[in-house]
Order: sequence, then structure tokens, then C-alpha cells
Amino acid sequence: MSALGSPHTPPAWRDGPGPTSRPTGGSSCHRPIVDLNSGSVVAVEVIAAPPPRGPGTSVEAAVQEGSATVEWLVALVREAALAESLLPLVLPLPARALMWEGLASLAETRLRREGRRPRDVVFMLGPELSELAAPMVVAGTSRLRSAGFRCGFGTAMVRPDLVVRAAPFLMRIDEEVVSGIARDQRHATVVEGLSRIGRGSGVYALAAGVGSVEDVVRLRRCGVRVGTGPFFADRTWSPGGRVTPVPEPTAGQGGDDDAGPRVTEFMVPPVGLDSDATSEQVLESFTGNPVLNSVVLIDRRERPVGALDRTRFLLSVTGRYGHALHAKRPASRLAEPPRTVPAWMSALAALRVAGQDTERVYDDLIVTNAYGQCLGVVHVGDLIRSLSRG
Repeated sequence: MSALGSPHTPPAWRDGPGPTSRPTGGSSCHRPIVDLNSGSVVAVEVIAAPPPRGPGTSVEAAVQEGSATVEWLVALVREAALAESLLPLVLPLPARALMWEGLASLAETRLRREGRRPRDVVFMLGPELSELAAPMVVAGTSRLRSAGFRCGFGTAMVRPDLVVRAAPFLMRIDEEVVSGIARDQRHATVVEGLSRIGRGSGVYALAAGVGSVEDVVRLRRCGVRVGTGPFFADRTWSPGGRVTPVPEPTAGQGGDDDAGPRVTEFMVPPVGLDSDATSEQVLESFTGNPVLNSVVLIDRRERPVGALDRTRFLLSVTGRYGHALHAKRPASRLAEPPRTVPAWMSALAALRVAGQDTERVYDDLIVTNAYGQCLGVVHVGDLIRSLSRG
């Protein structure tokens, strides 16, 4: 699959004279992963040369190499935490580490000690991924996913069917394809096709080597929502640093509705529970906060999968026999589909989205980032009051 590039040799940083940015001697560097619509940094990618491969192929040698790899990952996390401890991390991981069955459990234990939740870590698998048998890749990524981690494919040598079977969180579109997108329709066609494959299989496409405003605009048109490259920051960037602003989304994403304030200006923190939360847990959230409008159910990828409106939920649970029927059962039985809007959308456009469902006009809107993850909620009443004053 030629649009997936390697994370270990970051050509996107070849933006000037001097040595390559590939770290040596155990050092690392960082680059921002940016939402192409809002311009916000949604994650930090760590670029580092993997530790040398140990000798031998025995089980004991594999365990030793796996343990050394986890300690290397811990060192990368600690280095990143010196500047930024909140954003999700994309960490390099030699694909051969998937061969060790104990990797997921040890990585979870060690990274939690460093204050990193598994759901905030994406392991970008290296170029030797193509050398592993498909069943091994599927099994290894499944173990990491079961521990709460996410996986990314960072090699150009992965078949599309393996993307579907292994279901990674990210796939990298190679910079050689991205760099020609603004001047060559063939590149744009390839990127658009890969973006559609990703969306259709639940995988987020990450554009590498974004080098210009024109690249950003064309990537948006192709359906790609996140990218990284020299346009956003040079090789001296560190977590927490500024990145180059992206142009505002224009016509084609809402026309006149793009005027005015963004929906994020009205956003408040969400009250989110795991997708398998019980109705009793939701009831506790509502009773503990009398001004709470809604509770959002989120999956392991922080994506909203259900919404519970206060009034309708309480009517179901507190009515006759309601508590006995629902309290100990999954709240998802009473949840409704979440009404989501992207973070780049204007408040006026979001209000139009709210009006599309006449039965749920005043239900909270859920704001999502480029990964489809829940950022916050917006009270429709706040939008109406603000826009009526304007």
C-alpha cells in the first residue's frame, strides 16, 4: 500500500540544510500532528531510532529484547513529558516487538507509572511490518488494542486487506504522494482513494510531509483531516511550541454558514462515561450535578457512541419500575445516537445541524476533533441566545 510511509526516517523534516533529523545515540525529536481544519495540535509524534536488535531468536532472547524496547519507550515518554504531558503521543515501535506476547501488559504497566494512559498512546509500527506474517500482525495489534493502546501503520509495504484485518488507528500517507498533491491530480486521486479506504474501515489517514498552504487545502478536499510536516514547524519544534496557522475552512464546507464564531467558543467540558457504563452510573452523574444536560458514552478511542438527555433519561429510570428495569443494565440501552459537529464548524452551521432533527432540537451537540474524539458539548440554547443577540 504505497501511501503508508515510515516513521523512522522522517523526510518531512528535510526543510533546510544540515543533517537529517533522525536521532542517533538514543536521542529523540518531536513533531506536531495537526488538525488540518482547526490548526490545533492534536498529538505529538516522537521520532527516534529503535534500539539495536539483540542476537538470537530464542524465546528468552525475544523476552529480553521486548523488555528493552519497553524501557526505551518509557525513556521517550519521559523526555516528551519534560515539555508536554497532556497531548496524546505517537511513539515508534519496531514491528518485530509484536512477536512478544508480553509486550502489551508490560507496556501498560510501565507507561501508567509514567502517568500515560494506554488510550493516549499510539504505537506507530516500523517499516519491517511487511516482513511479519499477517496472523502475527493481527494477533499483536489485537493484544495492544485489548490493553487500551492504539496502533498506526507507518510502512508503505502493507496490503490493504491487512489494514482491514488489523484495524489500526492511523495509517500514514507517504510524503512522496502528499508533496505532489497540489500540482498533480494523480497524487490527489491516490490520496482521496486512501482517505476513503481509511474512513470506510475506521482508520484515520495521517498525511506526512505537508509543506504548503496548498497542500493543506487539497488534503481537506480529499477528506484527510490530520497531517504533519515542515509547513507546521521546523526541526527545532518541541512539544508545547507554536505551529503555523492553517487557512480557515472556506466555501464547500458550509458557504455563508462559515461566517461568525466557531462552535468551540460555546463548548463546555463533557461528562463522559465508558460505553459499558450502567444506567445507575449515569443516574449518579445527573443527581450529583443538577445543571447537567447530558451524559456522553464514549468508546476506547474516546469517540462518542451514545448520548443521554437528562429529561428523557430520568423519565425512563425514575418512573414506575424504571430503576428496577434499568439501573443495573448498560446505559447504552437508553442512549440515542450522538449528534456530532466538527470543531472547525461555525456556530451558525452547528445551529442548522441542531434543527435537522425536530424531536431533538435542544439536545446538546457533541464537538469532535479530527480523530472523531469527543472534545466537549455545546448547549443549543447558548447558541440561540448568542446568535439572536448578534
